[in-house]
Parts: sequence; C-alpha cells; structure tokens
Amino acid sequence: MIPSLLPEQALSELGRTEGGPDTLALLVRDQQMRRLLLLRAVLDAVEEADAEICPPVLRQRFRSDWALLEEADRAGEAEEPPGEGKGVRHSPARTQILYPLVGPWARGCLRALSTKTIPRTARQRRARSLRRELCYFSALAAAAAVRAGVSFSARLSAQDGMLALPSLGALGAIGDGDVEVVARDGRMTLRRRGEADVVVDVAEREAPTASGTGLGPAPGAGFATWSAATAWKPVQLLPGLLPESVPVPLDDLDPHRTVDGGSRHQALSGPATLDEAARERWLTSWTGVRSILRLGGEHRVAEVATLLRCLVPLAPPAGHAAPDGGTGSCSGTRREAFGAVLSSTPPTPATFAATLVHEMQHAKLAALSDVVVLHREGPQERYFAPWRPDPRPYDGLLQGVYSHVALADFYQRCALVAAARPGQREAAWREHARYRAQTRMTLPVLAASESLTETGRSLVNQLLRECDRMGEAPPPAGVRIDAEERVRDAHARWVRCNAPTE
Repeated sequence: MIPSLLPEQALSELGRTEGGPDTLALLVRDQQMRRLLLLRAVLDAVEEADAEICPPVLRQRFRSDWALLEEADRAGEAEEPPGEGKGVRHSPARTQILYPLVGPWARGCLRALSTKTIPRTARQRRARSLRRELCYFSALAAAAAVRAGVSFSARLSAQDGMLALPSLGALGAIGDGDVEVVARDGRMTLRRRGEADVVVDVAEREAPTASGTGLGPAPGAGFATWSAATAWKPVQLLPGLLPESVPVPLDDLDPHRTVDGGSRHQALSGPATLDEAARERWLTSWTGVRSILRLGGEHRVAEVATLLRCLVPLAPPAGHAAPDGGTGSCSGTRREAFGAVLSSTPPTPATFAATLVHEMQHAKLAALSDVVVLHREGPQERYFAPWRPDPRPYDGLLQGVYSHVALADFYQRCALVAAARPGQREAAWREHARYRAQTRMTLPVLAASESLTETGRSLVNQLLRECDRMGEAPPPAGVRIDAEERVRDAHARWVRCNAPTE
C-alpha cells in the first residue's frame, strides 16, 4: 500500500456515498501513482527477466519503446501546468499511460514476466504471451508519441488481424504481419507491404453529439482520428459530461477491454464491436444522462465527470430478459482498470444514469480500499445478499451494500424532485424502497464483523446513518411494505438453498 493519510472529511463524504472535489482528487491521484509504479515494475521485470522468456531482442525493443514514451512525455511537459488535483492537465504521454485499459495490460505483462519456477512447456507459453503483451506496449508508446506530436517511425505488430493504437483506433482486416507507422505533423501513415498506405489524421477536436441526422459537433475537445480508408476504425468520443470535462472514449477496439475471470464478472457478457446504429444508440443514451443524474444530486454528476474515463461496450447478456421484453443489460468495473465502466448498450438514459451511479460506487470503494484497509475478513463465500442468489464473501457484500445505499439515495432524490412526473415519481419510489430494504437487511451484518478496522467501522457506521436518514422521507407505505416482504422472501429462499446439510 502507498502510505497515505485519509482526511476525516473524505471518509465522512465517502461514507455518505458522495465525494467532494478534494476527496475525488485524492482517490484519482492515488490511483495514478499506483499506475506509474506499476509501469515502473514492468520496466524492472523486463530488465530482470530470464532470457528464455524475454530474449535480448525483445528486451531491446522494449527499451526503444520506453525511450519513445519518455520522449513523448518530455514533449508534453510544457502543456502541464504546475499544481495537482482538479484542473490538472497531464502531458499526452501521461494521459496515455493512465488510460484505464492500460492497467489490465500491465497486470498481464507482470504475470508473463513472473520469475516463479514453472515447467519448460509453460515457460514457452509464457514467452509467447510476453511477446504479445510487449507488442501492445509498442503500440501504446506509439499512440503516446502521436498524441504528443512527436515525429517518429516504428514497426508495429498486428495481433488477431488488427493493429490497435490504444485510445485512438485500429487498423483492421490485415492479418498478423508488421505495419510501419510514420507520424509527422498530426498525421499517421500506416504502411504494409503490397498494400496502399492508410493515412490517419490525429488532432484535438470537438466530440460528437446526438442530432436528428446522426453525429454532429459538441463542446469539448479530445484526441480524435479520422481517415478516408475504411480499414481504419477510430475510437468514438462521447462529449464531456460537463462543459469543462474531457470527452469519454467509447472503446470497442482495445484488446485489453475484455473481462478476466472471477465471480464478480460471471454475469457479464463479452465485448461488443459497434456498428454505426449501435454507436448512435450509445450516443443518444449518453446525451440524456446528465439531466437525469442531476435529479439525484449535483454530486452524482460530479463523480461521473471526475472518475469516468472510458466506456467499454458489451454484448447483450444472453438469457437475461428485461421486463419490457428486451434483452436486458449488464455492467461492471475492473479494479485494475480504474476509470473504466463496462456496459451493454443502455436501453434508456435513465437506465444508463443508474448504471453509472452504481458503477462509480464500485470504483470509489475499490480506490478507497487501496488507500486504507477496511477489514480483514477472508474470502469465504457465506453471506446473504438480497440481490444475488449465491453466497457472497464479506468484501463482495460490502461492495454491493455500498452501491445499493447510493442507489437508494439517488432514487429517493429523484422521487422528491418537484418536477418529477407522477409515473416517474412512482417508479423512483419503488426503486428506492427496493434498494433501501436490501441495505437495511445487510448493513447490520457488515457492522457485526469483528474484522472491521477502525476506518472500516467508521465507514459502515456512516452508511448506517445514511440509511436511517433516508427514513425521514419514506416512500408510500404500500411500496415500502412490498419491498420489505420481497427481501424477506429472498432471504428465506436463500436459507433453504444454502442451509448446511448433514
């Protein structure tokens, strides 16, 4: 853990599932520092790796890519104002290596570089995996240099028939050969033997917004790419949530956007590649998110604007039908990809807003857990969660409760807004009652643990107070009673299914 002091004010805000500018900036800075240390660990591991896993030619290539990354960082230093926190603009190279999906790559690279004793056949697989991971780093360094306006020429390797330049776009349908990339004056030229050059323009430009005729200009600038060649597919930029916010990439191209295994991700579908109609649906939902988030409080807008740095589209979840007969939706976060939210296409802006509220809580709590130890419970899956049929570990229960307290607060605020229409108010009360009933049953279980640290107990106690505070403005009695009965029924079913057998 990186030594860090957590101000009492920050813990109080996070215990209310909120977070002022200083608190959010603290979490972001900590995650950024961890990313830089992780990149340094990759550099050290490459230098120390066994030659059988990382041959000298591969190590030298990595050094050259690292040198290009450093050159890009120096080129952007003049753009970076002094000071830290809100409003800081990182150099293009720093922005690139802090891109959320670089985190999963770095973790995978370190696994491939592990020095643990393994059988020879496994070492060969490890060497192939490392070569693949370091090809991604070459593309990462090139993308950083392009962003920084550095002129260079590099030979990059395509993977699975595609050359992806992280956060910028990808050249597809090209096999697994090498591609020469020449960058100069805001333009990339991609060259393959026997094929016509693909010219790609790269610049800070306005992001798109929804319109009656498709994509049009909107406030906010980001690095966008475009090309006359159909083989080049750019990463789409969604407009910044606030006027001063940077655009949010909708990344359906990065090879590290896929979800690793683990119980938290079993319900998630695989990554999606979007066509123009699907991109427009995303854009339409995104355009309506800000006004709906605002119904739940300005702090919900602020946390999304501050923390969200990438959206990864997922395929519709198989066998998950929505009440209206649609395909339903799913979403998630990845701890190693701070700032990214994975989601299937949001059916409505309202659904999208609730998804972002939910996932931002997972991001905040995971980041907080990196700063301080909240509990020392083990991984045993033995706790009831009203939103899951399977037993949950303590940490999974804490994550779920935290996001559900936030959703209960969000929907209560929506229901209490004077401008809400009757149908909207009724739906908001139902959702509030459901989430509050679920957390009222599970919060005492969290609080009863003797493995909570002092900080963890302060957090859980604040969540309890927040849940009690919401009782001061209750939903209609019938809605509340129905929600509480549903939670009791779910608990009874869970006990029947998970009771120990003799």
